[in-house]
Amino acid sequence: MKRTHHCNELRPEHLGQTVSLTGWVHSRRDLGGVIFIDIRDREGRTQTVYDPSDLPRETFDQAAALRSECVVRVTGKVRVRPAGTINPKIPTGEIEVAVSGLEVLNQAEVLPFPVDDPEVAGKVNEELRLKYRYLDLRRPEMGRNLRVRSKVATATRMYMDEQGFLEVETPTLFKSTPEGAREFLVPSRINPGQFYALPQSPQQFKQILMVAGVERYFQIARCYRDEDLRADRQPEFTQVDIEMSFIDREDIYQLIEGLLKRVWKTALDQDVPTPFRRISFQEALNRYGIDKPDTRFGLELADFTEEFRESAFRVFNSTVANGGVVKAINAKGLACATQGQMDTMTETAKNFGAKGLAFIKVEGGEWKSPIVKFFSAAEKAALTSKLGIEEGDLVLFAADQWLNACEILGKIRLYCAEILKAQGKLNIPANRFDFLWVVDFPLLSFDKEQNRWYSSHHPFTAPVADDIGFLKTDPKHVRGQHYDIVVNGVELGGGSIRIHQPELQKTVFEEVLQIPPEETQLRFGYMLEAFKYGAPPHGGIALGFDRMIAILCGTPSIRDVIAFPKTAKGTCLMTDSPSAVSPRQLRDLHIDLKVPKKETPPAN
Repeated sequence: MKRTHHCNELRPEHLGQTVSLTGWVHSRRDLGGVIFIDIRDREGRTQTVYDPSDLPRETFDQAAALRSECVVRVTGKVRVRPAGTINPKIPTGEIEVAVSGLEVLNQAEVLPFPVDDPEVAGKVNEELRLKYRYLDLRRPEMGRNLRVRSKVATATRMYMDEQGFLEVETPTLFKSTPEGAREFLVPSRINPGQFYALPQSPQQFKQILMVAGVERYFQIARCYRDEDLRADRQPEFTQVDIEMSFIDREDIYQLIEGLLKRVWKTALDQDVPTPFRRISFQEALNRYGIDKPDTRFGLELADFTEEFRESAFRVFNSTVANGGVVKAINAKGLACATQGQMDTMTETAKNFGAKGLAFIKVEGGEWKSPIVKFFSAAEKAALTSKLGIEEGDLVLFAADQWLNACEILGKIRLYCAEILKAQGKLNIPANRFDFLWVVDFPLLSFDKEQNRWYSSHHPFTAPVADDIGFLKTDPKHVRGQHYDIVVNGVELGGGSIRIHQPELQKTVFEEVLQIPPEETQLRFGYMLEAFKYGAPPHGGIALGFDRMIAILCGTPSIRDVIAFPKTAKGTCLMTDSPSAVSPRQLRDLHIDLKVPKKETPPAN
């Protein structure tokens, strides 16, 4: 008998029906000579009952011999559970299936880790879970993550179709464009000595599609970056890639706010209020010390540059005299910070080049700090007024050049928030999502080591029209038409209005970024050529799909929302890749490996 229902479908209205279920043995219990087995499929689980008085001995013995995760087909009649045995934790908890037939479709060996107990399975070493990923994915939590991912992808496609977008696939064998993250290279067999690169994004192709008249393009695109990994990075990842013609930034904001509203409603049944708040890059750094601020809590930075310009505390006044700033935050209620926690904060400051971390602990009605003796009454009053200093507070300072000072306190702010949350002094509801746009980024940043400007976003970002005249004379003050969408301190995506004039693009490449003309032609010549034939004004954005799903699923690691992720070392433990290839494969690709030899230890 073929499957008639899935394992989350049967209810009291099915009483008396003969049904067939297929799935895995989730758990087995022997009670008073009667065997109870929960059968699980991807939808849920159902209790089945094996009574020796109603079954052939052979069938009962088969049930008694079943291990967890054996694959079975059961046939039986739906009946109500006896009084006192209803399980309110599962949707099928009011009924059970009295089995009349059992077919073992496949046996299972003893598992390397349990998948039927969420508390135990969730604590299993991640490397073991990744090695046996097919077992890990059987866990209901992991199945839920994949379901959310699928539903969000479908909702995204539906929304983009409603907005008039075409889904267009772009190549995954591209050319090398080394400006940016490190690439994965693919040798060409039929073009000896030449290589493709796996795309870091479809950026150039989607701009060409605008020149081609597509006007509204999107793609749920696979992208690749050969960079160091962490919880929110993988060597291959997915992004929702979007490009539009004849638009400005407001059109992008409206489109993405509508998309995220749809996604949050689909995944969490939560209504996201729009429009989203917007803040400038400058304001984000000044207030939160980071360009992707978590605005669900305060602990904002305050500026004391003017107040300490003539301070008796030499570190502060000399910093201001050298063009720097003095900033501070009040970690309210954290005067109880341990020495270890203070050392961690000090180390954070030192990692940014600071010599240490100035602080004030307010305890027993006193300001405890070696620097307080240098402060005037006016300086103390300014601190109290701006920071609202009270008993039990911890005030932390950064005196440095503007960006460094902001980033030091930005890192420390997040660390303090984690401590306060752990102590129960900072409560952030799990279902709170603070969305905002960060805008008006600097178009360019300066690399002191190479003594040249580089793109803060990428070299195709258009400058704000009013700032174009400063490209050659004052690059530092040129704003880019770049925007990031941020939620709860996570950069969900970023994009920009693009340069569509070939001469301006050539100027940015060669005169601002100092890319030699021959290299510009080699790497971007086809784009500049295309722009000569009528490129429309256009812009776009890319959303990190994996990050978005991780946020929706409430997990800190994108590995939990990708079916087959890599480890932090970029390896797949299940398939044991990357792996060596045969000499013949290398010969066909005209590649000769020069692997460093392992050093032989010296003889004793």
